[in-house]
Amino acid sequence: MTANILIVEDEPAIQELLAFNVNQCGFRAIQAFDVGGATKLLNQALPDLVLLDWMLPDTTGIEFARRLRADQRTRNIPIIMLTARTEERDKVMGLESGADDYMTKPFSPRELMARIRAVLRRRMPEISEESVSAAGLELSPVTHRVSAKGVTLELGPTEFRILHFFMTHAERVYSRTQLLDQVWGDHVFVEERTVDVHIRRLRQALEPSGLDGLVQTVRGSGYRFSAG
Repeated sequence: MTANILIVEDEPAIQELLAFNVNQCGFRAIQAFDVGGATKLLNQALPDLVLLDWMLPDTTGIEFARRLRADQRTRNIPIIMLTARTEERDKVMGLESGADDYMTKPFSPRELMARIRAVLRRRMPEISEESVSAAGLELSPVTHRVSAKGVTLELGPTEFRILHFFMTHAERVYSRTQLLDQVWGDHVFVEERTVDVHIRRLRQALEPSGLDGLVQTVRGSGYRFSAG
């Protein structure tokens, strides 16, 4: 799954360098030069991570990070703060504003990409290309293959994404709305019952192996993947 990285940086040369490195690493760069532009992009679709410069022409990165954390819709987006400020108190302020990581300029593009991957693995494990396994299921995001007790399963792309999300967020209950946001994206407008259709297809694919019970319905709440 390709991660969308929103880069909020007002210096064109740095903006282009960041976008180049983000794209080279297999991510998709989305670019904004100020908070106003970033807000418009966020209203269209949520990115998977924000690279946020501290000093911006309309609003500081610190204030924007606080806004993102205060909004229910954007509060879980990972943020990496970029700044020329090197004092410890500035770093503390950046982290306390809601940033997941903090890098001082100048920085190595290679280190920044490593930090991006680390934050995504920590905050959004479904973005990772690492294989996951649970209760006889094996799923590989790289080869897009799933096996149950050693037998390869045929899953549609949506069922694959649902299973990957479930396996990387086991034991947690998700409502239909939350699954729509996490699997389809919050910018895609489909009926909540669409989730039920794809859950049913996923269970049908798992049924021959006897693992369909891993995907549980929680009455009045939604769905849960439980390998316990």
